[in-house]
Amino acid sequence: MNKNLIATALIAFASLAGLPAYAAGDHAGHGVAQAGAAEMQMVDGQVKKVDKAAGKVTLSHGPLTNLNMPAMTMVFKVSNAAWLDQMKTGDKIRFMADNVNGAITVVHFEAAK
Repeated sequence: MNKNLIATALIAFASLAGLPAYAAGDHAGHGVAQAGAAEMQMVDGQVKKVDKAAGKVTLSHGPLTNLNMPAMTMVFKVSNAAWLDQMKTGDKIRFMADNVNGAITVVHFEAAK
């Protein structure tokens, strides 16, 4: 077998092994990233602005350890635009975010208890 082909296959396998697995898990039937608990955890946040037209929400949030981000306020895409109908300015939520196709995206959320 060609050494270049073997090397390419090994690199491809290694890069895929590092990706988070996605499984159906939220109530809307959309996939929630099922990364290791140390990588992706629920984070406390507060809704600062909802932009339904752009499909985005501005959240003030705690540290996002899986994304190596400190606590801050920032704009996120949402993986399900219908979630924006469930959010309003001032709401306290818990959420998970991940890098989806180059955009930091809320992949799961729930009202804070």
